[in-house]
Amino acid sequence: MKEIGGYIEFESYHGTLYHEGAVKLNCGRNCLAYLIEACGIKQIRLPYFLCSSVKNLCAKYGVKVGFYRIDEAFRPVIEDALGADEWLYIVNYYGQLTNDEIAAYKRKFGRVITDNSQSYFQRPASADVPTLYTCRKYFGVPDGAFLYTDKRLERELTADETFERIHYILGRFERSAGEFYKESADNNKFFADEPIKQMSKLTEDLLRSFEYERIIARRTENFRYLHDRLGGINKLALTVPEGAFMYPLYLENGAEVKKALCAAKIFVPTLWGDVFESCDENSLEYDYAKNIVPLPIDQRYDSEDMDIIIAKLEKEGVL
Repeated sequence: MKEIGGYIEFESYHGTLYHEGAVKLNCGRNCLAYLIEACGIKQIRLPYFLCSSVKNLCAKYGVKVGFYRIDEAFRPVIEDALGADEWLYIVNYYGQLTNDEIAAYKRKFGRVITDNSQSYFQRPASADVPTLYTCRKYFGVPDGAFLYTDKRLERELTADETFERIHYILGRFERSAGEFYKESADNNKFFADEPIKQMSKLTEDLLRSFEYERIIARRTENFRYLHDRLGGINKLALTVPEGAFMYPLYLENGAEVKKALCAAKIFVPTLWGDVFESCDENSLEYDYAKNIVPLPIDQRYDSEDMDIIIAKLEKEGVL
């Protein structure tokens, strides 16, 4: 029986999802799990420059994994042909890969999956390239991912529920990040063993409330602002993506700069830290994980905040 009346719950929003029409799931790694089941994937080739969660998920589903390296521009280096039933998993690092390039990989290799977890606002290259997106890297939501695919699972999926895991997001809105860091980290770990589920009702509702054009513009402007000031010292040759993820500043002493920024409460992560165990320390992947400084440029910030970051970099002798 439908409940009518009583206290008012969280507001329902009626805006359009940016990825309206895509499959709505609980997390990015389960987009791949969905494809493994729907497409019958038995073998896949992953980049070494990737977190272990994807490799672990493949092991969980009995998928045979091979690896490839990337070049200095984050492009795949693959000199041999794929196996007869092998899929190629391409990560669009920092949104630097164009859809024309992805389409070319599709023509060359046939079975291609695009991971756009760092390029939320880049549409799929084509309808026949499965493409996944994750929401937590871009918005204050506790779960959520989108998958474009022409395949569908024949079974019904349970919907995720996140009302008990949104506390850290609400907490940081009114207090400091440090007070809720452990809850945030625990939520990230939560998905390691989660089955494929539908996106939670709460997350979908929140995603209908955002001003996407404003978010895209702010992220793009902040990326461009930093690139105008830092492009001359950045060892990466970058393009400015629409609605960028973060600004990757590659420095020879990037590891030390990250520590200095974090000490000044400019929180920068070490992405793909798993490569410190899986790759040789002389490899490009090891160097990138250690020395790329991913600077925050998201919709919470403006040029004044970018100036704070630049001032700290100047103080550290980077500029």
